[in-house]
Amino acid sequence: MKSGDSTTINVPPESSAVSKGKAPLLPVAAGPASSGGWKKGIAIFDFILRLFAMVAALAAAAAMGTSDETLPLFTQFFQFQASYDDLPTFQFFVIAMALVAGYLLLSLPFSIVTIVRPFAAGPRILLLVLDTVALTLTTAAGGAAAAIVYLAHNGNSNTNWMAICQQYGDFCQKVSGAVVGSLIAAMLFVFLVVLSAMALRRI
Repeated sequence: MKSGDSTTINVPPESSAVSKGKAPLLPVAAGPASSGGWKKGIAIFDFILRLFAMVAALAAAAAMGTSDETLPLFTQFFQFQASYDDLPTFQFFVIAMALVAGYLLLSLPFSIVTIVRPFAAGPRILLLVLDTVALTLTTAAGGAAAAIVYLAHNGNSNTNWMAICQQYGDFCQKVSGAVVGSLIAAMLFVFLVVLSAMALRRI
């Protein structure tokens, strides 16, 4: 090799990320904490709705169970009386709403579990199934009682069913309020079922 010759070594240029000592950016997947907030919010709202539904069911059962009125007449041996236990439909209503209220009370601990553990699927599925059953029972009891209350207010001339609410005003007022309470409980159950479905959607 002659003294005038020079040897050069070509080094490929490094990437800007490597030359600066930085790793290339990679996409980071959102963790469970990103959706845990809204699931916990749904669980808290679920608990509040259960309290309101329990109050509505208890109020409906109590109003129907205390519906009793006796018309004042001159003799105590011949009286006209209207009571919820005179009709099997109203008896079924009281039993059904008491069962629904008891279920809602027992479901509160499971609702609390969904608040503490918003990603637990087991308690949420159990509540969804039982809420659907309770919704069916509430709707059946409320619908059957509403039909009798309608006849009590308006009667039916084709079947000789006389309207009795003009005579038994307090009785009709209580049974009507009981039916309204059952319908409110049924609407709250619809919201509970929808909330459970939304919470299970991304578990």
